[in-house]
Amino acid sequence: MDYKNITIGEIAVQLSGATKVFRKNKLDFCCGGGVLLSEAIAEKGLNFDSVVCELQELEQTQTEKLDWQNKDLSDLISHILKNYHEKHRYDLPELIKLAQRIEIVHGNKELCPTGLMEFLVMLECELENHMQKEEQILFPAIKNGMFHFVAGPIEVMRQEHDEHGRNLERLEKLVHNFELPADACNTWRACYLGVRNLIDDVMNHISLENNVLFPRALNS
Repeated sequence: MDYKNITIGEIAVQLSGATKVFRKNKLDFCCGGGVLLSEAIAEKGLNFDSVVCELQELEQTQTEKLDWQNKDLSDLISHILKNYHEKHRYDLPELIKLAQRIEIVHGNKELCPTGLMEFLVMLECELENHMQKEEQILFPAIKNGMFHFVAGPIEVMRQEHDEHGRNLERLEKLVHNFELPADACNTWRACYLGVRNLIDDVMNHISLENNVLFPRALNS
């Protein structure tokens, strides 16, 4: 892979595990996926060779990857529905319960993520609204080959993706960048693990749509 001439979004959807490298280095691969990797690294003041070394190690150990650029669009949509839409709906109710428990039991502690439950409820509602639009309007249009119709809905989805990205930034701040007190209980630790995974999943979800599904649909 030519890392000097490829966008961060293209890497995210072509190299399994790359998103973890990007998240660790605070590189935006979803809403900012159209930027060259070299430019994104320079903007953050990071060392280009160090980041590329991590990506090359992933390439060497990766034995299988899904090339969604060449898969049927219906298969891609099915993948998004199963691995992201269904998963968000499964994960968020439990995270809300865990957050509520933490705030009730540990509300007097300095690092308690006060307001986390309320924020997750809001996020669940916004994601559900967004996913319903995709499932009821955009995805059927793509699957039925109505590509002349998709530009408007895709623009709306992209705008909502930007807002989701901002919400994820707020979410990280609410959990104090995942800093835990030394005596954090298992509920607290499990909640933060779930929140971290949720952030990864939503970012991967956005990236796959912004960088693969939407461009392919618009160019069909």
